Amino acid sequence: MFTGIVEEVGKIRHIALGGQSGKIAVRAKKVLEGTKIGDSIAVNGVCLTVVSMQPDGFTADIMAETCRRSNLGRGKPGDCVNLERAMAAGERFGGHIMSGHIDGTGIIREYRREENAVWVTVGTPPEILRLIVEKGSIGIDGISLTVAKVEENGFQVSVIPHTGEETTLLGKEVGDQVNLENDIVGKYVEKLLGLGNREESRESTLTMDFLKEYGI
Repeated sequence: MFTGIVEEVGKIRHIALGGQSGKIAVRAKKVLEGTKIGDSIAVNGVCLTVVSMQPDGFTADIMAETCRRSNLGRGKPGDCVNLERAMAAGERFGGHIMSGHIDGTGIIREYRREENAVWVTVGTPPEILRLIVEKGSIGIDGISLTVAKVEENGFQVSVIPHTGEETTLLGKEVGDQVNLENDIVGKYVEKLLGLGNREESRESTLTMDFLKEYGI
């Protein structure tokens, strides 16, 4: 499990894809502390398993599903990536619950500065947008952010200076692709209520009245 509080920005040292899968080597420092082979590190929000370690980095496998769902398959040597180790039990929980399992990607549409903050507009496909709510949480390239506004074809977040300085988000260009992870609570509620498709909706016995009755 991750929290979306990025620990450091690393750089892709090498990425090799054979078909739709392969390996990625990332230059890093802080996330290596206490890490061993088999541990999980989120790379741009994608949960990857460390398969080898070097004094200044680590290597992980990339599955075909990872390439389909995320922007890692389009990465190249020198690209900066957000890094976070899996959360340790007993640590402070600064962001929101993130699994490191990307739902899909969005496109940076616009940057707009407002005093000390920067508004970022992200274009989003309908299957992801339906689970995004104003003032809810969203993971963008592994960064835990609060949704400030939901629009017909996307959403906006407001990025404070610290987040801008400690992550890759404001260094991207308009048109760049970003990884998106919806709030996991919303995904479970959608599944339990059978809202994902009409067939499930007819069969589900879990209703909003039921949830209200039991104080949920």
